[in-house]
Amino acid sequence: MEPRDDEQPRSHTIGRRTYLVADVPPLDVDGVRTVEVGTALWLVGFLALLPFYSPLAEAGRLWWLWTCTAGLGLGLFGIEYCRRRRDSRGGPAPEASPGGRRRR
Repeated sequence: MEPRDDEQPRSHTIGRRTYLVADVPPLDVDGVRTVEVGTALWLVGFLALLPFYSPLAEAGRLWWLWTCTAGLGLGLFGIEYCRRRRDSRGGPAPEASPGGRRRR
């Protein structure tokens, strides 16, 4: 099957095998939701470890809390970076959900 100028090939032949290429649209991924989920997980980790502050300090593992804090802080910067990147690329604006809140 020969590709047209404006299309990708629908099949590839490698050796004696022929691989079909599915007609799947590309994902529209801007990274905002991924970074938001990661940042939320760092926050959950921090809050889960916070009640164990004294035992962590006694065991010399207080750096676990600081790691969660650093992940949270860098995640907040990452969210802003991904939003600005999406906006500068002309990505889709967040849609309004039925509840009146903006979806991201």
